[in-house]
Amino acid sequence: LTMSESKTTQLYMMEWSLRTGHVAEGFEKFLQTGAPIPGATSFTRYHAPGSTTGWIIVEAEDVTPCSRHGAEWSSILTFKVTPILPDAKAGALAAELFPQFLPQAATE
Repeated sequence: LTMSESKTTQLYMMEWSLRTGHVAEGFEKFLQTGAPIPGATSFTRYHAPGSTTGWIIVEAEDVTPCSRHGAEWSSILTFKVTPILPDAKAGALAAELFPQFLPQAATE
């Protein structure tokens, strides 16, 4: 799935790690289900080498799909969920808060 350009959604990074002793169980569930995230507008999953840790970038209207996905997998994985912004939005916010740091041409 790809990220959409909707203004009504938020991006979340879900950092996950397999719980000790649950590697085979985690792979089995992942391979059998594909680990969908119902309610998400889109998501992209990334795995570290060995696939015992990784990240999911989730786009959703709110954090509910992340919470549901985390609860569904909580016996196998630990999760940390962080709201994130792309550079363009973070840069616009920084420019609003700190206009004195903009190049001179941009402030005239």
